[in-house]
Amino acid sequence: MKSPLLALPGAVPAEGTDEGVAAHYGDIFREQRNLAQGTGFVDLSHRGVLTVTGDDRLSWLHLLLTQHVSALPPQQATEALVLSPNGHVEHALYLVDDGTTTWAHVEPGTAPALIGYLESMKFFYRVEVADATADYAVVHLPAGSTASAEGAAAVRELPYGRDLFLPRAELATLTGGYGPAAGVWAYEALRIEAHRPRLGFETDHRTIPHEVDWLSTAVHLQKGCYRGQETVARVHNLGRPPRRLVFLHLDGTEEVLPPHGTEVRLASDPDGRALGVVTSSARHHELGPIALAVVKRNVPVDAVLLAGTVPGTQDVIVPQ
Repeated sequence: MKSPLLALPGAVPAEGTDEGVAAHYGDIFREQRNLAQGTGFVDLSHRGVLTVTGDDRLSWLHLLLTQHVSALPPQQATEALVLSPNGHVEHALYLVDDGTTTWAHVEPGTAPALIGYLESMKFFYRVEVADATADYAVVHLPAGSTASAEGAAAVRELPYGRDLFLPRAELATLTGGYGPAAGVWAYEALRIEAHRPRLGFETDHRTIPHEVDWLSTAVHLQKGCYRGQETVARVHNLGRPPRRLVFLHLDGTEEVLPPHGTEVRLASDPDGRALGVVTSSARHHELGPIALAVVKRNVPVDAVLLAGTVPGTQDVIVPQ
Protein backbone atom coordinates (compact mmCIF):
# COMPACT_ATOMS: atom_id res chain seq x y z
CA MET A 1 0.00 0.00 0.00
CA LYS A 2 1.84 3.08 -1.28
CA SER A 3 1.78 6.09 1.03
CA PRO A 4 0.62 9.46 -0.35
CA LEU A 5 3.49 11.00 1.63
CA LEU A 6 5.89 9.61 -0.96
CA ALA A 7 4.82 12.68 -2.94
CA LEU A 8 6.57 14.97 -0.43
CA PRO A 9 9.69 16.75 -1.73
CA GLY A 10 12.85 14.63 -1.58
CA ALA A 11 11.10 11.37 -0.74
CA VAL A 12 13.12 8.27 -1.61
CA PRO A 13 11.07 5.06 -1.39
CA ALA A 14 12.12 2.33 1.03
CA GLU A 15 12.62 -1.21 -0.18
CA GLY A 16 12.05 -4.67 1.22
CA THR A 17 9.91 -4.98 4.34
CA ASP A 18 9.42 -1.21 4.55
CA GLU A 19 8.33 -0.77 0.93
CA GLY A 20 5.46 1.69 0.56
CA VAL A 21 6.85 4.53 2.69
CA ALA A 22 9.89 6.78 2.45
CA ALA A 23 13.35 5.57 3.43
CA HIS A 24 14.40 9.21 3.73
CA TYR A 25 13.66 12.69 2.44
CA GLY A 26 17.16 13.65 1.39
CA ASP A 27 19.10 14.09 4.66
CA ILE A 28 19.09 11.09 6.99
CA PHE A 29 21.17 12.72 9.72
CA ARG A 30 19.06 15.87 9.83
CA GLU A 31 15.96 13.68 10.01
CA GLN A 32 17.46 11.74 12.95
CA ARG A 33 18.41 14.93 14.75
CA ASN A 34 14.91 16.32 14.28
CA LEU A 35 13.37 13.21 15.82
CA ALA A 36 15.89 13.16 18.68
CA GLN A 37 15.00 16.80 19.39
CA GLY A 38 11.24 16.11 19.37
CA THR A 39 10.29 17.55 16.00
CA GLY A 40 8.86 16.03 12.84
CA PHE A 41 7.13 12.70 12.29
CA VAL A 42 7.63 9.29 10.71
CA ASP A 43 5.25 7.75 8.20
CA LEU A 44 4.64 4.14 9.28
CA SER A 45 1.53 3.70 7.16
CA HIS A 46 2.89 0.47 5.66
CA ARG A 47 2.33 -1.30 8.98
CA GLY A 48 -0.72 -3.47 9.51
CA VAL A 49 -3.56 -2.25 11.73
CA LEU A 50 -6.12 -4.45 13.44
CA THR A 51 -8.93 -3.81 15.87
CA VAL A 52 -10.67 -6.01 18.42
CA THR A 53 -14.10 -5.03 19.72
CA GLY A 54 -16.66 -6.68 21.97
CA ASP A 55 -17.26 -7.00 25.69
CA ASP A 56 -14.80 -9.88 26.11
CA ARG A 57 -11.94 -8.39 24.05
CA LEU A 58 -9.44 -7.80 26.87
CA SER A 59 -10.13 -10.99 28.82
CA TRP A 60 -9.94 -12.94 25.56
CA LEU A 61 -6.69 -11.34 24.42
CA HIS A 62 -5.28 -11.98 27.89
CA LEU A 63 -5.61 -15.73 27.24
CA LEU A 64 -3.72 -15.54 23.93
CA LEU A 65 -0.96 -12.99 24.47
CA THR A 66 2.19 -12.90 26.56
CA GLN A 67 1.17 -9.61 28.18
CA HIS A 68 -1.24 -8.99 31.08
CA VAL A 69 -4.10 -7.13 29.37
CA SER A 70 -7.26 -8.30 31.16
CA ALA A 71 -7.39 -5.04 33.14
CA LEU A 72 -5.53 -2.82 30.67
CA PRO A 73 -6.59 0.78 31.44
CA PRO A 74 -7.90 2.89 28.56
CA GLN A 75 -5.18 4.81 26.70
CA GLN A 76 -2.31 2.81 28.26
CA ALA A 77 0.06 1.48 25.61
CA THR A 78 1.61 -1.96 25.85
CA GLU A 79 3.38 -4.59 23.76
CA ALA A 80 2.56 -8.27 23.47
CA LEU A 81 3.61 -11.39 21.60
CA VAL A 82 1.94 -14.44 20.17
CA LEU A 83 4.09 -17.52 20.65
CA SER A 84 4.11 -20.94 19.07
CA PRO A 85 3.32 -23.98 21.26
CA ASN A 86 7.10 -24.35 21.71
CA GLY A 87 7.53 -20.74 22.83
CA HIS A 88 8.94 -19.28 19.62
CA VAL A 89 7.89 -15.75 18.68
CA GLU A 90 5.31 -15.66 15.88
CA HIS A 91 3.80 -12.16 16.14
CA ALA A 92 4.48 -8.86 17.92
CA LEU A 93 1.59 -6.49 18.65
CA TYR A 94 1.77 -2.84 19.71
CA LEU A 95 -1.47 -2.24 21.58
CA VAL A 96 -3.71 0.39 23.10
CA ASP A 97 -7.34 0.17 24.23
CA ASP A 98 -9.61 3.22 24.00
CA GLY A 99 -12.33 1.86 26.29
CA THR A 100 -14.39 0.24 23.54
CA THR A 101 -11.81 -0.97 20.99
CA THR A 102 -8.36 -2.50 21.24
CA TRP A 103 -6.08 -1.12 18.52
CA ALA A 104 -2.85 -2.77 17.44
CA HIS A 105 -0.26 -2.22 14.77
CA VAL A 106 1.96 -5.00 13.51
CA GLU A 107 4.77 -5.60 11.03
CA PRO A 108 3.97 -5.06 7.34
CA GLY A 109 2.34 -8.10 5.79
CA THR A 110 1.75 -9.98 9.06
CA ALA A 111 -1.82 -8.87 9.81
CA PRO A 112 -3.61 -11.55 7.72
CA ALA A 113 -1.83 -14.47 9.42
CA LEU A 114 -2.32 -12.95 12.87
CA ILE A 115 -6.01 -12.31 12.24
CA GLY A 116 -6.39 -15.86 10.95
CA TYR A 117 -4.99 -17.18 14.23
CA LEU A 118 -7.17 -14.87 16.33
CA GLU A 119 -10.29 -15.84 14.40
CA SER A 120 -9.54 -19.51 15.03
CA MET A 121 -9.48 -18.83 18.78
CA LYS A 122 -12.76 -16.89 19.14
CA PHE A 123 -14.93 -19.83 20.23
CA PHE A 124 -17.83 -18.48 22.34
CA TYR A 125 -16.20 -15.16 23.26
CA ARG A 126 -17.97 -11.91 22.42
CA VAL A 127 -15.26 -10.43 20.22
CA GLU A 128 -14.88 -9.18 16.67
CA VAL A 129 -11.49 -8.95 14.98
CA ALA A 130 -11.01 -6.72 11.95
CA ASP A 131 -8.19 -5.84 9.59
CA ALA A 132 -8.30 -2.03 9.61
CA THR A 133 -5.18 -1.47 7.49
CA ALA A 134 -7.15 -0.15 4.52
CA ASP A 135 -8.85 2.46 6.69
CA TYR A 136 -6.19 3.51 9.22
CA ALA A 137 -2.50 4.35 9.02
CA VAL A 138 0.18 4.61 11.71
CA VAL A 139 2.27 7.76 12.15
CA HIS A 140 4.94 8.21 14.83
CA LEU A 141 5.56 11.49 16.66
CA PRO A 142 8.82 11.61 18.68
CA ALA A 143 9.04 12.31 22.41
CA GLY A 144 8.79 16.04 23.00
CA SER A 145 6.66 16.72 19.94
CA THR A 146 4.02 19.41 20.48
CA ALA A 147 2.02 18.35 17.43
CA SER A 148 -1.68 17.85 18.06
CA ALA A 149 -3.11 14.33 17.90
CA GLU A 150 -6.51 15.72 16.93
CA GLY A 151 -8.09 13.53 14.31
CA ALA A 152 -6.42 10.33 15.49
CA ALA A 153 -8.72 7.39 16.17
CA ALA A 154 -6.34 6.15 18.88
CA VAL A 155 -2.99 7.16 20.38
CA ARG A 156 -0.24 5.04 21.96
CA GLU A 157 1.73 7.16 24.43
CA LEU A 158 5.28 5.85 24.75
CA PRO A 159 8.48 6.94 26.51
CA TYR A 160 10.00 7.60 23.09
CA GLY A 161 6.96 9.24 21.44
CA ARG A 162 3.42 8.65 20.28
CA ASP A 163 1.96 6.26 17.72
CA LEU A 164 -1.15 7.73 16.09
CA PHE A 165 -3.80 5.71 14.28
CA LEU A 166 -4.98 8.15 11.62
CA PRO A 167 -7.76 7.78 9.06
CA ARG A 168 -5.85 6.73 5.95
CA ALA A 169 -7.91 8.97 3.68
CA GLU A 170 -6.80 11.99 5.73
CA LEU A 171 -3.14 11.02 6.14
CA ALA A 172 -1.66 13.78 3.99
CA THR A 173 -3.92 16.47 5.50
CA LEU A 174 -3.46 15.52 9.16
CA THR A 175 0.32 15.20 8.95
CA GLY A 176 0.65 18.62 7.33
CA GLY A 177 1.03 20.29 10.73
CA TYR A 178 3.41 17.76 12.27
CA GLY A 179 6.61 19.36 11.07
CA PRO A 180 9.29 17.90 8.76
CA ALA A 181 8.87 14.31 7.65
CA ALA A 182 11.54 11.76 8.58
CA GLY A 183 11.99 8.47 6.79
CA VAL A 184 12.12 4.98 8.24
CA TRP A 185 15.94 4.98 8.04
CA ALA A 186 16.02 7.68 10.71
CA TYR A 187 13.41 5.85 12.79
CA GLU A 188 15.37 2.60 12.49
CA ALA A 189 18.64 4.23 13.56
CA LEU A 190 16.97 5.46 16.76
CA ARG A 191 15.31 2.08 17.29
CA ILE A 192 18.67 0.32 17.03
CA GLU A 193 20.24 2.85 19.40
CA ALA A 194 17.46 2.11 21.92
CA HIS A 195 17.93 -1.69 21.55
CA ARG A 196 14.29 -2.24 20.58
CA PRO A 197 13.86 -5.58 18.77
CA ARG A 198 11.78 -5.85 15.62
CA LEU A 199 9.94 -8.95 14.45
CA GLY A 200 11.54 -10.42 11.35
CA PHE A 201 14.75 -8.49 11.92
CA GLU A 202 15.94 -9.52 15.40
CA THR A 203 13.84 -12.70 15.21
CA ASP A 204 13.75 -15.89 13.21
CA HIS A 205 11.72 -19.10 13.49
CA ARG A 206 13.72 -20.17 16.58
CA THR A 207 13.58 -16.95 18.61
CA ILE A 208 12.26 -17.04 22.15
CA PRO A 209 11.44 -13.76 23.95
CA HIS A 210 14.38 -14.00 26.38
CA GLU A 211 16.96 -13.77 23.59
CA VAL A 212 15.98 -10.28 22.40
CA ASP A 213 15.00 -8.71 25.75
CA TRP A 214 11.26 -8.87 25.13
CA LEU A 215 10.81 -10.11 28.71
CA SER A 216 11.24 -6.48 29.80
CA THR A 217 8.51 -5.01 27.57
CA ALA A 218 6.23 -7.64 26.04
CA VAL A 219 6.01 -10.55 28.49
CA HIS A 220 4.34 -10.60 31.91
CA LEU A 221 5.99 -13.33 33.95
CA GLN A 222 3.25 -13.59 36.60
CA LYS A 223 0.21 -13.93 34.35
CA GLY A 224 -1.73 -17.11 33.69
CA CYS A 225 -1.35 -19.69 30.98
CA TYR A 226 -0.97 -18.85 27.29
CA ARG A 227 0.44 -20.75 24.34
CA GLY A 228 4.19 -21.15 24.76
CA GLN A 229 4.15 -20.10 28.43
CA GLU A 230 5.86 -23.30 29.57
CA THR A 231 8.98 -22.46 27.57
CA VAL A 232 9.01 -18.89 28.86
CA ALA A 233 8.76 -20.03 32.47
CA ARG A 234 11.27 -22.88 32.13
CA VAL A 235 13.99 -20.76 30.51
CA HIS A 236 13.40 -17.89 32.91
CA ASN A 237 13.48 -20.05 36.04
CA LEU A 238 15.92 -22.82 35.20
CA GLY A 239 18.25 -21.76 32.43
CA ARG A 240 19.59 -19.21 30.02
CA PRO A 241 18.49 -18.54 26.45
CA PRO A 242 20.78 -20.13 23.85
CA ARG A 243 21.36 -16.76 22.13
CA ARG A 244 21.47 -13.13 23.19
CA LEU A 245 20.94 -9.76 21.53
CA VAL A 246 23.93 -7.39 21.50
CA PHE A 247 24.46 -3.80 20.41
CA LEU A 248 27.52 -3.24 18.23
CA HIS A 249 29.58 -0.07 17.88
CA LEU A 250 31.00 -0.65 14.41
CA ASP A 251 34.31 0.56 13.04
CA GLY A 252 33.59 3.90 11.38
CA THR A 253 36.37 3.55 8.82
CA GLU A 254 34.38 0.99 6.85
CA GLU A 255 32.21 2.40 4.09
CA VAL A 256 29.65 -0.41 3.88
CA LEU A 257 27.19 -1.32 6.61
CA PRO A 258 26.84 -5.07 7.24
CA PRO A 259 23.32 -5.98 6.08
CA HIS A 260 20.79 -8.18 7.84
CA GLY A 261 22.04 -11.76 7.98
CA THR A 262 25.77 -10.93 7.88
CA GLU A 263 27.67 -13.55 9.85
CA VAL A 264 29.41 -12.50 13.07
CA ARG A 265 32.74 -14.00 14.18
CA LEU A 266 35.42 -13.25 16.72
CA ALA A 267 37.84 -10.59 15.46
CA SER A 268 40.62 -12.74 16.93
CA ASP A 269 39.50 -15.67 14.74
CA PRO A 270 38.16 -14.20 11.47
CA ASP A 271 38.22 -17.56 9.70
CA GLY A 272 36.54 -19.35 12.56
CA ARG A 273 33.01 -20.52 13.08
CA ALA A 274 30.15 -18.02 12.80
CA LEU A 275 28.82 -17.11 16.25
CA GLY A 276 25.71 -15.20 15.17
CA VAL A 277 24.31 -12.76 12.64
CA VAL A 278 23.70 -9.06 12.24
CA THR A 279 19.99 -8.37 12.51
CA SER A 280 19.79 -4.58 11.89
CA SER A 281 22.33 -1.87 11.08
CA ALA A 282 22.28 1.89 10.54
CA ARG A 283 24.36 5.05 10.46
CA HIS A 284 23.58 7.09 13.55
CA HIS A 285 23.89 10.88 13.62
CA GLU A 286 26.05 10.79 16.78
CA LEU A 287 27.29 7.21 17.25
CA GLY A 288 28.29 6.52 13.65
CA PRO A 289 27.69 3.01 12.27
CA ILE A 290 25.80 0.79 14.72
CA ALA A 291 24.07 -2.57 14.62
CA LEU A 292 22.12 -5.15 16.55
CA ALA A 293 23.19 -8.77 16.35
CA VAL A 294 22.08 -12.06 17.84
CA VAL A 295 25.01 -14.19 18.99
CA LYS A 296 25.52 -17.40 20.94
CA ARG A 297 25.08 -16.90 24.66
CA ASN A 298 28.63 -17.96 25.54
CA VAL A 299 30.37 -15.38 23.33
CA PRO A 300 32.57 -13.37 25.74
CA VAL A 301 30.96 -9.99 26.43
CA ASP A 302 34.28 -8.17 26.10
CA ALA A 303 35.23 -9.80 22.80
CA VAL A 304 35.66 -7.66 19.69
CA LEU A 305 33.46 -9.10 16.97
CA LEU A 306 33.58 -9.03 13.18
CA ALA A 307 30.31 -8.31 11.39
CA GLY A 308 31.40 -9.61 8.03
CA THR A 309 34.64 -7.64 7.71
CA VAL A 310 33.64 -4.79 10.02
CA PRO A 311 35.00 -4.87 13.60
CA GLY A 312 32.64 -3.93 16.42
CA THR A 313 32.59 -3.81 20.21
CA GLN A 314 29.61 -5.04 22.20
CA ASP A 315 27.18 -3.42 24.60
CA VAL A 316 25.40 -6.06 26.65
CA ILE A 317 21.60 -6.11 26.26
CA VAL A 318 20.75 -9.66 27.37
CA PRO A 319 23.05 -10.95 30.14
CA GLN A 320 25.34 -13.83 29.30
